[in-house]
Amino acid sequence: MYENPTRSSPSHSARAVAGTTVVELRGEIDLLTAPALAARLDALTATERPDLVLDLRAVSFIDCTGIGILCRARKRVQARQGRLRLVSRNTRFLRILHITGLADAFEIDPDLPTPLAADVITVPAS
Repeated sequence: MYENPTRSSPSHSARAVAGTTVVELRGEIDLLTAPALAARLDALTATERPDLVLDLRAVSFIDCTGIGILCRARKRVQARQGRLRLVSRNTRFLRILHITGLADAFEIDPDLPTPLAADVITVPAS
């Protein structure tokens, strides 16, 4: 199997800020990297009324598998009467959401809301 040495490994960190969990995602979200992210988001959306912000500004690539993970997280949050926000300025990503009809399905901000921009409590990423 070919391994791309320039491939940006996915990583994430999570922190809690005043009842909101901010997850900063970095690298690529695709078929190979999605399972670990899906498991982490499932854990974060398992609580009652989850308030989750996914910071996608440092994501370099996302494929349909990654979009599916975002949709799954949205569905889980809605089922638990919570809130999910995405943070991205990436025009390609925003265009994908628009083309797929998902732009209105997500609450999207170009930057983190000011109260969430400060580090308060770090939650270990698994």
